[in-house]
Amino acid sequence: MIYRLTAHGRTLSLAEPRVMGILNVTPDSFSDGGTHCTLDSAVIHASKMVNDGADIIDVGGESTRPGAAEVSVQEELDRVVPVVEKIAKELDTFISVDTSKPEVMREAFNAGAHMINDIRALNVEGALETCVELNVPVCLMHMMGEPKNMQEDIHYRDLLGDISEFLFKKLHQCLNAGMSKQNIVIDPGIGFGKTMDQNYELLGRLDTFGSFGYPILVGLSRKSLIGKLTGAPVDARLPGSLALAMYSVNKGAKIIRVHDVAETVQALTCWNHAKMFERKGPKLRELLKITKLIKNRKKTNE
Repeated sequence: MIYRLTAHGRTLSLAEPRVMGILNVTPDSFSDGGTHCTLDSAVIHASKMVNDGADIIDVGGESTRPGAAEVSVQEELDRVVPVVEKIAKELDTFISVDTSKPEVMREAFNAGAHMINDIRALNVEGALETCVELNVPVCLMHMMGEPKNMQEDIHYRDLLGDISEFLFKKLHQCLNAGMSKQNIVIDPGIGFGKTMDQNYELLGRLDTFGSFGYPILVGLSRKSLIGKLTGAPVDARLPGSLALAMYSVNKGAKIIRVHDVAETVQALTCWNHAKMFERKGPKLRELLKITKLIKNRKKTNE
């Protein structure tokens, strides 16, 4: 099945993996907080990511790093909506908004956003109803707790089982509310209420979530699972980010959320090209014929 996300007359096919460029318009995000807080600097960076090959620009007005505090609805609106509006007017790209607030979802969609990326999986009152009404694609992510406390008391009965149960219930809730199946993307929530080893276990078994029948989004760019394993500081985690991004794609991820767009696009281009030849390989029957032919020639030579 080929997944397609559609909004405002624009359709994004997920027949091949897509790159989502991160645009944080916050003063306190873990990697690039404060870098793109003005309208002009945000749009300049969005333009660079589009030119570098990003298929989606994900605009976020509230930091969701571990320990982050929530911001008010008005503050998030003031940060996000003008940026979305200007990107929609000036750039030819698919726009996602990283928010959990129904008010921000509605205003961002009206400003030109095509997708909602919600770390709280529409748990905030009114969020589900708003997305159903707008008929907008949504990414549902698993998170234990809230950003301010999600890394304090991490406990699962069964990591894969608990997350799968959460996603199953959430999918059922969305579909019963009238959401189109084509509007749903799922995210296991790498780095959101998981230990380092649990994050790597999720990656190692990412294909398990493919059985749900929905496209998978993975966000692991520059995250602490790389730093804790390798000792690399935030600004030196590109090699690990690329390795895990390509591993995720190999496990079935359809959207990779990243800071370093150009490098990820180059890696993905090479991956896609190699994958093309994998599909062109000989069938098992042909391989058996070749093996038999080689054996016969050996006997003849003997």
